[in-house]
Amino acid sequence: MRAENITNSSKEKIQNSFGLLQNTICSKLESIDGSARFREDVWKREEGGGGKTRVMEEGAVFEKAGVNTSAVWGKLPERMAQRMDVEAGEFFATGISLVIHPRSPMVPTVHMNLRYFDMENGKIWFGGGTDLTPYYLFEEDVRHFHKTLKNACDKHDTTYYPRFKKWCDEYFFIKHRQEGRGTGGIFFDYLTGSNELLLSFVSDVGDAFLPSYIPLVERRMNEPYTDREREWQLVRRGRYVEFNLVYDRGTLFGLETKGRIESILMSLPPFVSWKYDHHPEPDSREAELVEVLRKPREWVE
Repeated sequence: MRAENITNSSKEKIQNSFGLLQNTICSKLESIDGSARFREDVWKREEGGGGKTRVMEEGAVFEKAGVNTSAVWGKLPERMAQRMDVEAGEFFATGISLVIHPRSPMVPTVHMNLRYFDMENGKIWFGGGTDLTPYYLFEEDVRHFHKTLKNACDKHDTTYYPRFKKWCDEYFFIKHRQEGRGTGGIFFDYLTGSNELLLSFVSDVGDAFLPSYIPLVERRMNEPYTDREREWQLVRRGRYVEFNLVYDRGTLFGLETKGRIESILMSLPPFVSWKYDHHPEPDSREAELVEVLRKPREWVE
């Protein structure tokens, strides 16, 4: 993804840049999995716009992976405008969103979303981020993920990573559980300023996704695991579902703007488990993870 000056005539170029990133990521995931392939659905939105939903299921490495792009426009619902603290009116939004649920509990789930949004009154902003949701804590993996994101941020502004890392820890927090969804990453929203510079930053975050995540997959995907570890993965996936359906802005935006429901709920894992009053055994690896989720760490200097 490369930056362009943003004008009304360049919205299509922004949309195309997300499409190119979608192609790159899907190709790499298929190569690593070795057996499954992405199914693509091209869809249209009655109110304006549409997108491409790509989903890979039942792979050797990835139990479910979704990589979506969209460009939608129309009248922003009043309730959504109030939630976003903007005036109701015509909007245009384009972006890429992905969630990858690996088969092995030793490999973390990952999420990324990058988006561009503008209103008819001329208000323009960028948002997005990426975060890691491990089931077992491998500190070197989390450090690598964060370090790669920090490098991408530092190319543009050395305040970005600490600011957006803190924002991520606060945003991906499951309030009713009093714990984070995962070990964080970066999150930002309503970024305004030089559109060209911001698009360049968002592009570099997108380009950093594969280098931040794929080494973790390759490092852990062949590690053995037990039924107990698989069950823990399913319990933690339940927490993922809870966050996405209760708090996630992207899910709420899609539902409020009458988006394609299959694409909106693509992020949900294929198998989950909710055990009544479940707690990990003291001093176990599972308890170690939960402790980190309750007290976010600084993973890089």
